[in-house]
Amino acid sequence: MSDTKAPDASRRSERSRRAIFDAALALVSETGYARTTIEGIAARAGVGKQTIYRWWPSKAAVLLDAFLDLAARANEAAGLDAPDGEGAGEIPNTGDLAADLKYVLRATVDEMNDPAFDLPTRALAAEGIVDPELGARFTEALLEPQLQYYARRIEAAQAAGDVDPDADPRIALELLVGPLHHRWAHRTLPLTHGYADALVDQVLRGLAPRP
Repeated sequence: MSDTKAPDASRRSERSRRAIFDAALALVSETGYARTTIEGIAARAGVGKQTIYRWWPSKAAVLLDAFLDLAARANEAAGLDAPDGEGAGEIPNTGDLAADLKYVLRATVDEMNDPAFDLPTRALAAEGIVDPELGARFTEALLEPQLQYYARRIEAAQAAGDVDPDADPRIALELLVGPLHHRWAHRTLPLTHGYADALVDQVLRGLAPRP
């Protein structure tokens, strides 16, 4: 009897899925969203286009999953907790709000400065401006869940007495992430760890409990 094992179909599928994600992100970086096609992704990934259509109904669906995967890997690299095992990270709660926020904003700065993240994100952000449906899908699936991590951490700080209980968590989180995205989108000034730290310090002064 031969000891040769049958190919592992799940492993082969995962390799193909990873190749498709990498190809999709690379192509949208190089050519933009409008010129990226299922055929181009398939050729770049070395798979048949029917393989892609078997898993995803459209180019947008491929890119959405590719970005969710990219975000999950970024969370893992940043050491964010993933309690549900599905890549959903939470901002650490060490009891030191400033340290926790600086840790996460520094990781965000590193991500924004990484060409693997920066280039495809810019391409899709630009397309999302002219295609509101695409922009809404990416906001709902990618941006909004990440913003909720900040909201939950700020609410925990309010419960601990570290943040003004009357502060609006949504406005507070936008004060933190908005300036980062402004510098990133408009390239006004460099994104650095020092900037992230100063941003946290300044925002938290405004959120401090009133005497």
